[in-house]
Amino acid sequence: MIRGGRSFVSSAPAFSNDARKLLVCTANTVSIFSTATGLQITSLEGHTALVTSVIVVPASNPAAKVLCYCWTASLDGTIRYWDFSVPELMKTVDIRMPIFSMVIPSFLDVPAENNEKRRDLFAYVSAEDTKETKEKPKGLRRQIRKCNLSKSRLVGRLILGETKKPEVLTVSPSGKFFGIQNKCKLHVWKVPDPGSEHAAVTKITLHHTKKITVIAFHPTQRIVAAGDVTGRILIWRGFGNRTFAIGNRVVNERLIDVQEDKPGVRDNDDADSCSTWHWHPTVVNVLSFSSDGAYLYSGGKEGVLVVWQLDTGKKKFLPRIGSPLLYFVDSLDPTLSSISCADNQIHLLKMPSMGILKTISGIKARCSYPEMYKGLGNGIAFDQTAGLVALRTENYCIQFYSLFDDRGISEVQVCERNHQPGDDVTVIVTAVALSLDGSMMSTAEMKLAEEGIGGLVSLKFWASGSQNKEFSLSTIVYEPHRDAGISAVAFQPSGDMAVSSSYGGDFKVWICSNESPQNDQMRQNSSWICHAIGSYKKKPMTAAAFSADGSVLAVAAETLITLWNPYTNVLLAVLGETLTPIVTLSFVGRSDNLVAASRGSKPQLSVWSMSKLSLSWSYKLRTEAVASAVDLSYFAALALLPESSNETTFEERDGVIFLYNVTDPVPTAIWSVRKAKGGALGFLQVNPSSVEEISIDGKTPQVMLAYMNGDHEYVLFDPYSKDVHEVSMSRREGLAALEQKGQAGQFGYASIYGELLEFDTKRTQTSWVPSFPSARPWESIFTGPSHNLPPLTKLCSGFLESLLEKRTAAVE
Repeated sequence: MIRGGRSFVSSAPAFSNDARKLLVCTANTVSIFSTATGLQITSLEGHTALVTSVIVVPASNPAAKVLCYCWTASLDGTIRYWDFSVPELMKTVDIRMPIFSMVIPSFLDVPAENNEKRRDLFAYVSAEDTKETKEKPKGLRRQIRKCNLSKSRLVGRLILGETKKPEVLTVSPSGKFFGIQNKCKLHVWKVPDPGSEHAAVTKITLHHTKKITVIAFHPTQRIVAAGDVTGRILIWRGFGNRTFAIGNRVVNERLIDVQEDKPGVRDNDDADSCSTWHWHPTVVNVLSFSSDGAYLYSGGKEGVLVVWQLDTGKKKFLPRIGSPLLYFVDSLDPTLSSISCADNQIHLLKMPSMGILKTISGIKARCSYPEMYKGLGNGIAFDQTAGLVALRTENYCIQFYSLFDDRGISEVQVCERNHQPGDDVTVIVTAVALSLDGSMMSTAEMKLAEEGIGGLVSLKFWASGSQNKEFSLSTIVYEPHRDAGISAVAFQPSGDMAVSSSYGGDFKVWICSNESPQNDQMRQNSSWICHAIGSYKKKPMTAAAFSADGSVLAVAAETLITLWNPYTNVLLAVLGETLTPIVTLSFVGRSDNLVAASRGSKPQLSVWSMSKLSLSWSYKLRTEAVASAVDLSYFAALALLPESSNETTFEERDGVIFLYNVTDPVPTAIWSVRKAKGGALGFLQVNPSSVEEISIDGKTPQVMLAYMNGDHEYVLFDPYSKDVHEVSMSRREGLAALEQKGQAGQFGYASIYGELLEFDTKRTQTSWVPSFPSARPWESIFTGPSHNLPPLTKLCSGFLESLLEKRTAAVE
């Protein structure tokens, strides 16, 4: 089993002491990347739940920078100590409480010199007390606790604070203070002398009128900054001078008069002054002081990194990062920093110029479209031969991600427009489809109308000429189905024919002008034209699929299945009907069976026999996705579970994957999964060059099943293996992978009407003839088929220009 697609930005990363490695929390593991190449080197595996914190042990002297030790904390309730150069687990501390955040103010695990007694190492954690008692209400179980890492235990029953929800701890670079934000309050603790385990921990509270989202401490001075939900940044100077006093002295060696005027400070807060800066239009997520304390970095949802000069308040910007900012981390190398973004990317920055050196790209999160557009499909397509997945992203791109290597390959800009985080959604990529060999791609996009004006639907065809999936635009068709939206796009297995269906009641068959491109250059120069148009009783066409040999085209006319000859555009048969509209069609390998999935009040998963033109069997399932094996008579279906069964039967899992032999209504295997809503399935062929890398239990599977959940986390496994680890599975024994075909070994069109006559799709090649604009263009501007008409914006200008007379002679 291979897992991937994990989030790189669930927690802040950490640099190694020599700044050559970046440690990133990725689900239950810590992935270690090279800052020089941006590629993953190794990982720390051992936690059984989400890793929430990673802290690198600083070097005690310049010669110790080569040492690679770190502490990690997790929701599994353990704190672990690692040598990440090997990697090797050195120590485990189990506090039996889920840990949401951890800081270690002072690293004193290096043996003291001059035979001094070694001091204990303490950590402060934000954890949850899972034990419910009458005295402790459920809302106040999140606690700030002190942990003795040297003795592997919590410090008694000492509770520094309690909150209603988990809060992130922030420690000062000097290790003298740490704090949390809690609604409109900022709590700051002074770290006691590490020589005493039960020393009192003093705390101050600073108040604000808005909810605080992030805090940061100055490296040398008593200055703390906080960002709020409105985009404001507050800077308190001289915090804790009264409360954290030592005897009659304070750290800055001056007394503070309680009656002294404290500009900007609310109530009786312990601070000398409080100033406010405001540039960000929305919530502030990132705050960090530079290593010398001269600058303050801030960032938020708008995707701009702002650099403030602390003394003057002047600022400069790193704009157009393209995604909301989450974390900013400095390394010990003053020329290298990292910034984590909400699109699951970590950019390595060259300081102080803030140029992007490398980008560590994870799989992009699913698009957050408005509720009324969430039924347009999940925007996921699998390249079965290359082991890639194509995903639509919020910045109007299609990301190609390697499922075997767990890394991004490339991105294709579908819409030529700038994307700014927080902007209203104006364009939606409604569909993406790949040819069987992955060399062709088609996308459908919809530009939303503004106040009923300006809506536009486009169909685009793309060609790839390299292994890195560098796609180039081949053909663009405006309004391919008039003003109706595109419901589905599918390629014929040969790759030289495609179909698009629409909710407007028709479908169109497209053919490539170069049916058999000989090289990459010819493929990129190819173009697509409309070959045929079909409809059935003006019903919305909701899904489409080609048979394995490409001889039959199945198009769903709402609740009916229509079968067509794609070459002659002749209706062959009509199957049906289902209880609710069909949203997915898929031919099962080289068998003579077709799978249909419908949604609505009466959802249904049904299997139809083309040889008998009748229903074979069906289930009442809320099907989210269907995938068919290329050469086998097996298919997999992802179904959503009723909400009532999630807590009892399937342990909070909300979906089930069924593996069927198409001739048997009893599933061959069943797996329960999480986050099935918005998920996808795909069968992948194992690349012989990657056989050694994906060997499972010493065996090399020929086909693997990919399951991608709604958060774009995925797992690859052998669906035909009896032992699939880390998933709940029940399996019928003794079932072989039978190759079921149609009558007399025929499938597709031949299983219905016999052998298909050869059809020559090549058009007569004519020499190029130069053309000139007509003297009377208005007579021909509206002629020709509808799919060849230009968009309305171009059509109107061309028509109006044709009505104006051009002057042929100069006026004297």
